[in-house]
Amino acid sequence: MTTLSFARRSTFLALAFSILGSSSMSAAEKIVLTPDDGKTAQLVASMVSSRHINHPEIDDVLSEKLMNRYIEIWDPQKLYFLQSDIDSFSVEKTSLDDKILKGDVIFATTVFERFKLRMGERSGKIGAAIDAEHDFTVEEEMIKDPDDLTWAVDETELDERWRKRIKFDLLMLKLDDTDLTEARKRLHTRYHTNQVFLEQTEAHEVLELYLSSMTHCLDPHSSYMSPQTLADFEIDMRLKLEGIGARLKYEDGYTTVEEVIEGGAAHADGRLTKGDKIIGVSSDAVKDYVDVVEMKLTKVVDMIRGKKGTKVKLQIMKEAGGIEDYELTRTEVKITEDEVKGKILESEEWIDGRKSKVGILQIPSFYRDFQGANLGGEFKSTSRDVKLVLDEFKKNGVDILVVDLRWNGGGALQEAIEVSGLFIPKGSVVQVKEPGDSVQAFEDEDPEVYWRKPMIVVCNRFSASASEIFAGAIKDYRRGIVVGDRTTHGKGTVQNVVQVAQNRLSLRPVDRGALKLTISKFYRVNGDSTQTKGVTSDVTLPSLLNHREIGEDSLDNALEFDRITRADYVPFSASVTDAMISQLKTRSETRVAEDKDFVQINKLIAKYLERQNDKTISLNEGVLRAGEEELKQEKKEEEEAIKQATGSGKDDIFPNNFYNKELVNITLDYLELVNSMTSAKR
Repeated sequence: MTTLSFARRSTFLALAFSILGSSSMSAAEKIVLTPDDGKTAQLVASMVSSRHINHPEIDDVLSEKLMNRYIEIWDPQKLYFLQSDIDSFSVEKTSLDDKILKGDVIFATTVFERFKLRMGERSGKIGAAIDAEHDFTVEEEMIKDPDDLTWAVDETELDERWRKRIKFDLLMLKLDDTDLTEARKRLHTRYHTNQVFLEQTEAHEVLELYLSSMTHCLDPHSSYMSPQTLADFEIDMRLKLEGIGARLKYEDGYTTVEEVIEGGAAHADGRLTKGDKIIGVSSDAVKDYVDVVEMKLTKVVDMIRGKKGTKVKLQIMKEAGGIEDYELTRTEVKITEDEVKGKILESEEWIDGRKSKVGILQIPSFYRDFQGANLGGEFKSTSRDVKLVLDEFKKNGVDILVVDLRWNGGGALQEAIEVSGLFIPKGSVVQVKEPGDSVQAFEDEDPEVYWRKPMIVVCNRFSASASEIFAGAIKDYRRGIVVGDRTTHGKGTVQNVVQVAQNRLSLRPVDRGALKLTISKFYRVNGDSTQTKGVTSDVTLPSLLNHREIGEDSLDNALEFDRITRADYVPFSASVTDAMISQLKTRSETRVAEDKDFVQINKLIAKYLERQNDKTISLNEGVLRAGEEELKQEKKEEEEAIKQATGSGKDDIFPNNFYNKELVNITLDYLELVNSMTSAKR
């Protein structure tokens, strides 16, 4: 299974906090990693050395990086550990490599248990700091970036950090017009919840964080997946799961229904609604309920999921009051939020005097049901779904296509190639450099061009990996133009998901999860890697995303950009010319300069860049409040950017807003230039 998925949901730090924020075990119980866990670590280390693109040594250099990264995962803000803790951990900074190779992963639990101890010691002081009187008129500041802090030398220094942290938390709630009494209540709940979650952390989560800390020292995308995480990953790729069809979240100690998914068992039953709290689960609908209040979300989800046709009973606390019992039969639930969608625009409804049919093709991810594909017959895939949308566009006489890849973090390499092949004739789509520097060109082997009319591709800084393969191929073949942020994310590496297994023929096989490992780098057919630099837009639109540190080049241990020899391919020179791009830029820049919404974005960008150099945050209420409106405007612009990319709701994948209106204008400009060139040739 080869994947190019950029972790829009699973950056390594987010993984740590998802564990802190979703985790079941008693406070007195300690995490214990078994000899089997040690064997898993040995196997992972061996696979890393033999299969990672750089064939890294598991040595003292990696050992020290691992130590620092793992400590930072638990305490990224430097609010719990003391310098004495770091000193005690550092005794092993050059021995962790040898221990992993011997199957010794005790350091993982040593750091975790120390962190749990420090959080327990700190909890009383946090509560006191929340209830203390704070002077919000004093001129004082708090350092923003923990990288600018050293570890606290003693409790006194740590107490002062926490005083400022709690004061800042209270100030932020006050600035949101929250009453101080309510603000204190919220903070007590927040920090209590953090501790409850930490106490519920399980052994497989600690091992996953530890081994992933090691792989992340090599590159940002290699990681170890426990069996539980691997199951979720496979659900994402198949876009289907077996269960009741409800999206759940953890809120104030309760597993709460966030959404009832259309087509699932809960939706068909009709009783479960948004806001309902699940307080008990009988996984087989026969045994007594298990109390799930303050149980970690992943555990509750595991109890509710199950094979289709089986039953589950839920004890529900209704939002309006009262407790009810629901028995549901599990079904196969299709996850539609990441599947391909289409929409046809009548452009004159957007822009007076410009009449054309514009087809919007939204591709949120490049998914593929690998298991279904291996079995043959029908299976879920991006390329199949794209064809269905294009068929609809052809039938309705669409004049030009907009392929929307904003926020598409990638997915299956095979799907990126097959979808690209729908728009170009037979030829290379992407080049892949394997360990040892051998290069293989992956080709579209089908000479048919499924969509022949003009097209543009819309990207932003979160368009990554498989998205960049597609955008790069369209640009290099001069098949269409790329519009959006100045460049894409810049993830030019290929990961392979491989089961961690000692002996497949074993009579008692152990499920050790899988390793998602960077095994190669991919290159555009013009020879350029997309690594760190991404695919630049032909026409760039103003956006705050252009200026944030969110690309591959901002990630720790990212592999470097390079070039290889150009592949053998023939561009569509008539579809896109330099003169066309120049005209499109000029026309767009003229409109953008006169558009009040884009003018406002440029002002927000300027203010954002000014604040970039600020190393501290003021803890004076007056100073903070003075900038509140400015910050709200920036937040509003960011929220608008999300709406521009994902639509205002399920039924609107391309809402009529100023950004999308400019995209339509550019699309119509391009159609006009292509048509005029075609007419001239006649």
